[in-house]
Amino acid sequence: MTVAVIIFALLLHRPGRYNPTDFTDADYNPKEVSPYLTHELMPQLYNGAQFGEPFDVTITQKGINEMVARSNWPVESEGVMFYAPAVLFEPDSVVFMGTADIKGVQFVVTIELAPGVNEDGLLKLGVTRVKVGAMNITPLAKMMAKKMYAERLSEAPVDSEDLRTRIAAALLNEEPFEPVFDVEDKKVRLKKITVEEEKLIMHLIPEKEPNSKNKNAKRQGKIQK
Repeated sequence: MTVAVIIFALLLHRPGRYNPTDFTDADYNPKEVSPYLTHELMPQLYNGAQFGEPFDVTITQKGINEMVARSNWPVESEGVMFYAPAVLFEPDSVVFMGTADIKGVQFVVTIELAPGVNEDGLLKLGVTRVKVGAMNITPLAKMMAKKMYAERLSEAPVDSEDLRTRIAAALLNEEPFEPVFDVEDKKVRLKKITVEEEKLIMHLIPEKEPNSKNKNAKRQGKIQK
């Protein structure tokens, strides 16, 4: 009985760093597109891509939480309701937190990631820790995630090139992917990720078209002829 009480207390623990965004402003509309996304983040990305040179995009902790809070919450899956999300940027770590409601009992779920680009230039979203309350369930969570991912693939065909599919594979099945993204008519590659206190910096470079050297050589040959 004592062990059961201790385990339940650990599961119900509310971490002190969990502080989900609470919008009480009368002008706040959860269905409205995030002003941080449209006024700050997208201009950084679009303007940087136009110059054809390496550039950085900085995402602030306050900004990402404003974006996340505007998503469609709560989310329900298999009888579990998720809501009140929070994102923290800590040195070398991205932390996702939220409340899970199971039949009226609330648990705070914490997922810690160590995102980075490996030696092959692929983006990995390594899950380093999963906790419910104060209890570490990382091995169990990873095993369940891989099982869920395999079941998802067996149920229906998925578009392996879709960004959401690639992110899911990286998170659930530890599959890194090519971090190349379209920005209007340009392509950019994520070269490096730096996570600092309350901010994440994406180091981006222009992505050249495949066989661009061959195309240039052919053009020069035509001009010489």
